[in-house]
Amino acid sequence: MEKTRKIKDIFIEGAIPPDKIAKSIANHSTKTAIGGHSIFLGQIREDKKNGRNVVAIEYTAYRDMVLEKAREIREETFSKYDLTCMHIYHSLGEVKVGEICLFVFTSSAHRKAAIKACNELVERIKSELPIWGKEIFDDQSEEWKVNT
Repeated sequence: MEKTRKIKDIFIEGAIPPDKIAKSIANHSTKTAIGGHSIFLGQIREDKKNGRNVVAIEYTAYRDMVLEKAREIREETFSKYDLTCMHIYHSLGEVKVGEICLFVFTSSAHRKAAIKACNELVERIKSELPIWGKEIFDDQSEEWKVNT
């Protein structure tokens, strides 16, 4: 019988703090069956468009739909790869240039499973979750991004 995992809240209001990332990594040091981790950090970059600089992105989402779809993606990924742990965090609200907006962390007994699962998760998060980003420019104008 396959285990159904509970719905986890993946959202962090604002930027993902570096100490949250560090603590998550440190918490795994006692899990001695883990041999490899893979981490993806999405950071807001300072794009330039039509003479304007991006200074932040404001994220919005259909929260319930995102959480349900993220649960499905987690279950499918756990069934496809031999993972020990998986963590997904995505920002909501405003995140400034240079700050972290996406944190994906996978762990496994062996590195290949962790790396493949992490890469697949990032691509699925970007393509399947209803999360949108509105770019905020240095001239105070705003523009919706197609992909976050």
